[in-house]
Amino acid sequence: MERLHAIVRGDVQGVGFRYFVQRKAQQLGLRGWVRNNDDGTVELVAEGGRGELEQLKRALEEGPRLARVDRVETRWSEAAGGLDRFELAW
Repeated sequence: MERLHAIVRGDVQGVGFRYFVQRKAQQLGLRGWVRNNDDGTVELVAEGGRGELEQLKRALEEGPRLARVDRVETRWSEAAGGLDRFELAW
């Protein structure tokens, strides 16, 4: 089990990006959270298998139809646990 911490930059707020991430993560069976940050980025932490996390990362790079993703910054580590189902964080 691994952990992916990602920050997505671009036009990613107000376009359904968090819901897009939540749906994809739940489809992949991942645990974690996603939130909007005050600086206009979207941040997320997801835990699961490396293959599923790689699929999520590819989805982040494309985003939903109305989004424009400029860059996805990622940091990988061992899963820390303590995460429930994948949810929206405030």
